[in-house]
Amino acid sequence: MDLSIIIVNYKSFDKLKNCLSSIEKSNIGSISLEAIVVENNSGDKLEALLDNYSFAKLVKSEKNLGMGGGNNLGIKHSSGDYILISNPDIVFEKNCILNLYNYLKNHENVALVGPKLLNPDRSLQYSCARFPKIYLPLLRRTAIGYFFRNYLDKYFLKNENYDKIKEVDWLLGACFLVRREEMFFKDNKLFDERYFMYFEDVDLCRRIEKNSKKVVYLPTAIAIHDHLRSSARYPWYLAIFKDKLARQHIISWWRYFLKWKFH
Repeated sequence: MDLSIIIVNYKSFDKLKNCLSSIEKSNIGSISLEAIVVENNSGDKLEALLDNYSFAKLVKSEKNLGMGGGNNLGIKHSSGDYILISNPDIVFEKNCILNLYNYLKNHENVALVGPKLLNPDRSLQYSCARFPKIYLPLLRRTAIGYFFRNYLDKYFLKNENYDKIKEVDWLLGACFLVRREEMFFKDNKLFDERYFMYFEDVDLCRRIEKNSKKVVYLPTAIAIHDHLRSSARYPWYLAIFKDKLARQHIISWWRYFLKWKFH
């Protein structure tokens, strides 16, 4: 198998359907592919849906493993030489998958490649960033960030050209492609499962950097990301008390900086 697409589902039935339909309509050339859909104990009944897609396989988790753990479970059940991580809220444009695959296959010094992400209204979604400083969540989650807009713009590379291929520190984990053979796979696992949600993508790109490989943004591959920032539903001073995802974001932030020595 050339390519395995790993999709972790958690209460995303309708978006998952759109994602699978976009895979079915994609131009993939001669690539052989499978889609491994992990039902992350959300209660969604996916059997009938997946019966409509011959390339899709269902893996059920007995508990919610989080984003990293869910993807690792899907990878365990996959057989592709290349692994495409996709959120269920991704809709691939026709040549997106093929362009990602061909680019990575032809660039041995690149370990991870990700597409240009667009919002549903086709406005640009800023999906590239620099490695974070420890104070970044404070700037993003509180009114202090208002006074540091230039820093946040630089962090998300907002002043750079998003129509050009470029090497970046890290890419949003909603959609990206890697090789299974890379050294940062450990026991057939891609993600560090200490992160239940958030920072698992930043951590992965840190490990890639440590292995002297590149992370590349590829704007000729385009996908729609129908994204809702779930951890930002409440003001910062209420989120830690009311929002489980916000608490997970803070926990992952702390674990990331402990692991990487506050760099």
